[in-house]
Amino acid sequence: MSKRSTTQSSYSRRDALRMVAIGGVAGLIAPNLLGKPAFARTSSKPSGRVIVGLGQEPTVFNPLMVHIEVDDGVHFSVFDALFRIDPQGVIQPNLAVEVPNQKNGGISEDGRKWRIRLRDDVRWHDGKPLSAEDVKFTLELIMNPNFRSWRTAGHALVRDITVISPTEISWRMEEAFAPYLSFLTETFIVPKHILEKEANPSNAAFNQAPVGTGPFKWGKRVAGDHLELVANLEYFGEGPHIERLVFKYIPDLTVLYTQFKSGDVDLVGQPYITPDHYGEAKTLPNRVVALVPRSSFESFYLNLERPQFKELAVREALYAAIDKEAIIQGLYYGVPTPTETFMPKQSLYHNPNLPAHEFNLDRARKLLDQAGWVPGRDGIRAKGGVRLSFANSTTSGDPLREQAQQFLQQAFAQLGIEMKISNLPAAVMWGEFWQQSQFDSVIVGSTYLIGADPDVTNRLHSRSIAAKGGRGSNNAQYSNPEVDALLDKGARTFDPEARRGIYHKVQELVRRDLPFLPLYQSNAVQGNKKGISGVVPNGNTRTESWNALAWYWTS
Repeated sequence: MSKRSTTQSSYSRRDALRMVAIGGVAGLIAPNLLGKPAFARTSSKPSGRVIVGLGQEPTVFNPLMVHIEVDDGVHFSVFDALFRIDPQGVIQPNLAVEVPNQKNGGISEDGRKWRIRLRDDVRWHDGKPLSAEDVKFTLELIMNPNFRSWRTAGHALVRDITVISPTEISWRMEEAFAPYLSFLTETFIVPKHILEKEANPSNAAFNQAPVGTGPFKWGKRVAGDHLELVANLEYFGEGPHIERLVFKYIPDLTVLYTQFKSGDVDLVGQPYITPDHYGEAKTLPNRVVALVPRSSFESFYLNLERPQFKELAVREALYAAIDKEAIIQGLYYGVPTPTETFMPKQSLYHNPNLPAHEFNLDRARKLLDQAGWVPGRDGIRAKGGVRLSFANSTTSGDPLREQAQQFLQQAFAQLGIEMKISNLPAAVMWGEFWQQSQFDSVIVGSTYLIGADPDVTNRLHSRSIAAKGGRGSNNAQYSNPEVDALLDKGARTFDPEARRGIYHKVQELVRRDLPFLPLYQSNAVQGNKKGISGVVPNGNTRTESWNALAWYWTS
């Protein structure tokens, strides 16, 4: 059993959905996750340090700018957002007093008018009080065309931001957009009194020595080696309980694991313990090692505008020819979990009733025969002048994916399908080749959700096809009017129970249509020393350090 399952509360999915609907009362589960120790400490003064080992170096410290996953651990520790999202997917208040919704009046019945009340006891690390002016400044900075924003989706709908008082702010949405609450859990508030003075906030000194309101303050950074944060003794929440939080960079993942074994690293951060070390790691004395579900999933992704893939029978045959279990067990040491959908299994919106994949070469062969794909002289099937031959691409130098490609290439060949391997450097692979759908097929890991919100318009709506002039990441060029209508409805719907039905249906249709062939949901092999308490995995964030304020040493 993973540690995740032993740390979750016992309340049901229906309870969780109900809590989302009424605004996520913080007292339900937040105290043990967002800073309060499981038992009273003998001293309120933070003590000790935790060293987090990372495979990459965090380099972007303004949380509103374009950044990668390892930067998140710093952002969650130095800054606060209006809300946070807990492991059960329930949105909790952070800088806000409560989570707004249509029942408590924070969001109007039509979903377009929002009103947020803020805490009155929050101070920036330099001692200045936080106010609604900072929230207004943050939202406006994100949409500043001269600022290198990480994400403008959702924020682009905000209009007429009004500061009602130092602790209250309102705005209007151009159209109802329920996912915006989830977007705000990853929108960290930055200080107006510092950044408004900058002619170019993208190059501000703040970006290399940030000032936040979070449980840890900026300490020092030794480029290429480590970054150190120190406890914010004036933090408004319950925490932090450790004096120093250190992020140590160890790009060689074998060395990272070795330092975890030796004790030089207290907790393994991204990209965590590699699957080949999982078997040994879980037997190490005085270590806690667990498989933690991530939101990302791996798929064999198709470009549906290629004539080879337009026919559903071909996509079904390809899927039937994939031996998922052999890939998961043989290449990934059993670490990932098979899946039939883009929706993470830990999500409140995951549909558990989708058809189960079956590896069956005979069925695959029969599907192609019945659809009229006939082997030619070279053994490759063809129909209407189209040969069943295509390229498959992924990032060069990824040995596990390359082995998976070779495995699939051999399986497809048995059916008269030719798959040519054509891998590219990451900068080329994920540039226009990916974004403008210039590929035949790819093997890719993707996270479709932002926070825990189930909206996947960006990935599956026909207006999100960039290759056809849309704005989004529907690179499969998938188009289904029924899915489009459901996604539009889901984005306008605030009631969690109603949304659950909508996104269950979306998953059902996508599983039927197979614009991509789902392989597995990723699990992270996370590990920490046994003496660190308060470490709670959260698949709804991208970082193991999302609640470092709650960590403390028990031995």
